[in-house]
Amino acid sequence: MRFARALAALGHDVELIYGLVNHGYSLPIIDGINLRVMNEQRVMGMLMPLTRYLREQNPDVVFSAGDHLNVVVLLAAIISQSKAKISCSSRVTPFDTYSNVPFTKRWVLKLFMRAVMPRANALTCVSKDMVDQYRHVFKSPPHVCIYNIIGDSHSLVKINEAVDEEWFNERSEPILVAAGSLVPWKGFTDLIQAMGVLLNTRRAKLIILGDGPMRSELQSLIEELDLGGAVKLLGYVDNPLKYFSRADIFVLSSHVEGLPNVLVEAMMCGCTPVSTNCPTGPREVLQDGKYGYLVPVSDPIAMAAGIEKAIDHPISDSFLRDAVRPFAEHEVIKRHFNILGLCIQS
Repeated sequence: MRFARALAALGHDVELIYGLVNHGYSLPIIDGINLRVMNEQRVMGMLMPLTRYLREQNPDVVFSAGDHLNVVVLLAAIISQSKAKISCSSRVTPFDTYSNVPFTKRWVLKLFMRAVMPRANALTCVSKDMVDQYRHVFKSPPHVCIYNIIGDSHSLVKINEAVDEEWFNERSEPILVAAGSLVPWKGFTDLIQAMGVLLNTRRAKLIILGDGPMRSELQSLIEELDLGGAVKLLGYVDNPLKYFSRADIFVLSSHVEGLPNVLVEAMMCGCTPVSTNCPTGPREVLQDGKYGYLVPVSDPIAMAAGIEKAIDHPISDSFLRDAVRPFAEHEVIKRHFNILGLCIQS
């Protein structure tokens, strides 16, 4: 949505296409952007609708995100004989997407990607480390790094929204915040255990934003460790930025990432970052610890030590602003257009 808004602000005609909107969710109305939902349950189901779309709408440029969808978009462009420039972004490690084991789904996907890859005008990854991973999976792939847009005017407005949370109103110790889907690879079990270690020597409180299948398990762990007064699961929130802007420290406990947008968002809001040195992204964003504290994956004791360092030695707002400058709207758009050989103005 940030990318679509940025393109529309430059005067381009923008259509934002979704395969499916999950039950219980709705899409916002965005000025200057047409939203289209194809209501397809599976990515492959979008092949013929996208083929028809490319024939009928004849777009000049198509941006897509996610390897499964990228394959379908490129195949639709070949079938429709579309002349559109196509830029495909990869968001997760290719080691979890492709396989060399014959006749598996991931092996078939790799064959399809290898076949349609020449149709792409640009193949991008959201981190430099991920580009290196693609060079291990494919022979001489053309992938380059282009970051996601994090800093835009819409986000800056959301930062200043009011927060109705008693822990911020009754601040008596540092407040930590974490955010993400409550799933195993996000490492929230490690983070909660790290809080148990930290509280042996320091006072602090932790708010976790997000929902998912592990919520009851994580709540049970909080109760088991007697951390109810120090750790709170707030569930899904529409605007995590306003929480980040009022917290002292942001903790990313993931076991694996592509490029963790949430880490950059928190830094943009002034949170001192503590992150696992997981593949890929955190080391790159924090520049080997220059802009925050890196800790080993799945190590609650080391994470607690990293949080303690962050409490004692916070990173200044001005220093964090330098770190997130590559994720600014104009920087990201300029790089996309340069790679496609397009003028940034409409």
